[in-house]
Amino acid sequence: MAALKETELAQLIEPADGLLDEEEEKPVVPAPATATVAEESAVWSMAVNFVKKFGVSMAVYFLGYFQLSAAWLICPIVVLIIREESKKETKAKQEIFKKIAMTDERDVVMARVKDLPSWVYFPDVERAEWINKIINLLWPNVNSYVHDLLKNTIEPVLKESLLPYKLGDFKFERIVLGNIPPRIGGIKVYDQNVSRTEVIMDIDLFYGGDCDITFSAKGVKGGIKDFQVSGLVRIVMKPLLTQIPLVGGLQVFFLNNPEIDFNLVGIADVLDFPGLRDVLQRIITEQVAAMMVLPNKYPIVLSEEVPAQVLKTPEPEGVLRIHLVEARNLMKMDISVLGEGKSDPYAVITIGSKTYKTKIIEGSVNPKWDYWFEAEVSSYKAQEILIQVWDWDRGFPGYQNDDYLGKATIDINMLVHNGQSDLWIPLEEAKHGDIHMRCTWFGLSNDRDDLAVTLTETKMLHLSGMSSALFILYIDCAKQLPCVKENKKPDPFVTVQLGSRIEQTAVVMRTTDPVWEVGYTYLVQNPDTDTLTLKVMDQKTNSELGTFSYNLCGLYERRMMQIRHQPVRLKGSGLTSKLFLSMQLKIMKKSDVAMSDKSGGSSPVEMKVPKRTKSIESKSSDTLSVGRGSVSAIEPLIESTVASLANAVPPSAIEPELRRRGTIKRTNLGSIQLTISFSNLRQRLVVVVHKIENLPQDDPTNPPDPYVKLHLLPDRSKEHKRKTETIKDNCNPIYEETFEYVMSEGELHGRKLEISVVSNKNSMFSSNPLIGQAVITLSELNLSEGVKDWYNLTA
Repeated sequence: MAALKETELAQLIEPADGLLDEEEEKPVVPAPATATVAEESAVWSMAVNFVKKFGVSMAVYFLGYFQLSAAWLICPIVVLIIREESKKETKAKQEIFKKIAMTDERDVVMARVKDLPSWVYFPDVERAEWINKIINLLWPNVNSYVHDLLKNTIEPVLKESLLPYKLGDFKFERIVLGNIPPRIGGIKVYDQNVSRTEVIMDIDLFYGGDCDITFSAKGVKGGIKDFQVSGLVRIVMKPLLTQIPLVGGLQVFFLNNPEIDFNLVGIADVLDFPGLRDVLQRIITEQVAAMMVLPNKYPIVLSEEVPAQVLKTPEPEGVLRIHLVEARNLMKMDISVLGEGKSDPYAVITIGSKTYKTKIIEGSVNPKWDYWFEAEVSSYKAQEILIQVWDWDRGFPGYQNDDYLGKATIDINMLVHNGQSDLWIPLEEAKHGDIHMRCTWFGLSNDRDDLAVTLTETKMLHLSGMSSALFILYIDCAKQLPCVKENKKPDPFVTVQLGSRIEQTAVVMRTTDPVWEVGYTYLVQNPDTDTLTLKVMDQKTNSELGTFSYNLCGLYERRMMQIRHQPVRLKGSGLTSKLFLSMQLKIMKKSDVAMSDKSGGSSPVEMKVPKRTKSIESKSSDTLSVGRGSVSAIEPLIESTVASLANAVPPSAIEPELRRRGTIKRTNLGSIQLTISFSNLRQRLVVVVHKIENLPQDDPTNPPDPYVKLHLLPDRSKEHKRKTETIKDNCNPIYEETFEYVMSEGELHGRKLEISVVSNKNSMFSSNPLIGQAVITLSELNLSEGVKDWYNLTA
């Protein structure tokens, strides 16, 4: 038994010893290296900490020694803190993107179920998985295509954009996409309300790869790593063919601006400072938007049988007219010495690749922007309006110095369904605040008869820049252009001008038969008077190769108001020189919902101002038309009686209705003529100051210098104050000035308009500059029709 025990024990010990030997052999070699690396790392860390502490100590010593301000120490510290916080935030985002890009698709989707669009369902996960497998296989071959795209398309645009920053020699040197391909997070294929000749697919795209892109600028090399993009991409496959490849081409584009982020290396110590980094990021975002964010689409032609015009012609679905009225109860970001807060808010509105910006309202948390604009919409079912509100602050140029006050996102599909909307929208990512916006949706019509209605409604707005039609232009190519000096072929491009907007095509090098294949859309104010002007230019000599002009009203007689791929003669060019283009005019037309909507003052209301046919003093008729109503023949007798007692009776004792209607026209303090109305279409109170008559003159040799002040009571703030120009040395000044207050009809209740006539000249007989006042109760007037009347000035 003892022998057996010893044998069994030996058998058990032998493998154990073997294991120990193997374990001892493995760490023998790397152990010293690991220890050495750890020791070197510890020594290096101690050295860096010592240098930092020594540097801070020396900085404090020299500040005291030279008696310098502490700001020299505080400012660099603040800059370093901002920079480090920016790096931490960016690094956190990048880590999230990397995990998404490298995780299994099913795990990613399951983890992001709440964030995915409502149309994503789990069969889409299976579909996304096999699409991702295809992308993995194709990804190595995509590198060559992206290299050509960056070098030939993005690089020239970046050079031009960086010229103001003296970095015009920017160029890419190395472009490697890495091994991590983009990931698809969700897919939707449309099977309803889609043409039978096309397939539409939306995909939720994430890219957080390990790309390595290097560039140089001003002889200094830098690089971009950890480039990340996320957004909703639409792929349109059209037209469908009966032969291979079955699809004529693709249109690829982002429905809304994607989120883009990256890291800078090489010159990161300089460019990664938040200000300059923001500049470079903004330029890249703008170029991506200009290339493939609606209304811009990136076309890919797959079949030679399909003309490029099918894929490259703009296809707007309608026009959205937006009136950003005001905001209320915004956050107070600027704290004064007395502890009172305020903000200087402005709003930035983004629709697709287009951005619009309001003016800055200083010192207000309830700003009234009254900002109007129009935006083309190419896919109203998927696009959104993003409104960001900022508090303006002074700071370094290019750096985002302004404070964020919140944002609002509005679904355009809802606005189209309503036709006409009047909304108060709460701000997201803010403690409090709302914005007031009005929207009107215009579809596009091929009926010329709709133009008269749209023009009438547009003129009623009394705003410059509002449109009535949409013009679509496609420039295909030119043939047999003339040569320039010594029979050298030109470098032609085309400038397009319609109204004040000018566009320019790309330059095609050294050819007399250039091909551009580019489309443009223009919002047109009045097709009856607008003219399209095209100029074919040579880049080398900056000389004209030919011109073409066309009056848009010429499309009225065309079928569908359209010209398709027609050659036109170029003026001032060769006899055989021709430009091939297509044109179409579409009339903006309100939807049936908007036309029938009568609530909220959304229906057009024409302002009517009755004219005074005869003066008060006339006695040639039994009935006299005055202001809003008629005065019987007995009233002139009452008027003369009251006028004779004007000096004896206090102004407050005079009947208010008689004063308002102007039956007492002349007093010692004079009278003022006004027109007061309310525009339901524009949601504004409009006051026109016409003239003043019979102002008192205390000193015959020194007449007053009168001007008019208007206050919308009960609020006497600067926001509700208006003022006319000063007319020098005149007791009967004529102004003819118009003032507007942006407000809804419901806000007029309880309001009064205070009119004050003030002199800019102090007389030796009177030190009070106020000449007289009139207070008008707005609820007593028929503002929808407009009231033009005289009002007496009282003390």
